[in-house]
Amino acid sequence: MEVRMAQSDNSRKDNRWSLQGMTALVTGGTKGIGHAIIEELAGLRARIHTCSRTETDLNKCLLDWAAKGFQVTGSVCDVSSQAQREKLINTVSSEFGGKLNILINNVGTAILKPTPDITTEDFSFMMGTNFESAYNLCQLAYPLLKASGAGSIVFLSSIAGVVSVSFGSLYGVTKVHSKVFREYHLSNSNGTHWRARGSVILGGIPVSTSILLYNRADFLHRWGHVSECLLLP
Repeated sequence: MEVRMAQSDNSRKDNRWSLQGMTALVTGGTKGIGHAIIEELAGLRARIHTCSRTETDLNKCLLDWAAKGFQVTGSVCDVSSQAQREKLINTVSSEFGGKLNILINNVGTAILKPTPDITTEDFSFMMGTNFESAYNLCQLAYPLLKASGAGSIVFLSSIAGVVSVSFGSLYGVTKVHSKVFREYHLSNSNGTHWRARGSVILGGIPVSTSILLYNRADFLHRWGHVSECLLLP
């Protein structure tokens, strides 16, 4: 689906920079931080593909973005599934001509239970969604990022992967894995393999933000804003 950009939506960003000609995959882009990321990238004229487990949410967002003149397409995908991840990357490759400039591993979920109540199924689902999906999508997207000559990978971790929080130990564990993977596997030792091929690896550590997944705020007694997300090279 190709959509012409609406000039009025982009005029406010003309004094910053342009991502025209760039392509991006943002996982979990229909809500929260992922949705805000898409709005920002699309406003800077990037072409974007996103995914969601819920077709209704995806279709609504695609209609909203089209009305704004944003070049955004999407597909239904449960990133905890290996087969669906492979299908997602095949779709992205087909849509963007075998090249991808930006991969943003944003998707995440939480099962809020006391540690003794977490089941094996809970553990597998959360690790598959929050960590394994990002790890594997980097592998699958590598040829596309390499082909672009200027690939960037962003991992959205969480403050829960840095400090102890009250809403679930397993969630924090999955976010620690994402942080460690970015810092030690991609950015440091094996990162030379990626950087030598033009890739840049970044990480984000958001605080609690206003999304439907949670319904309480701590620390500042308000939800955090997407603009307050910390990006680490």
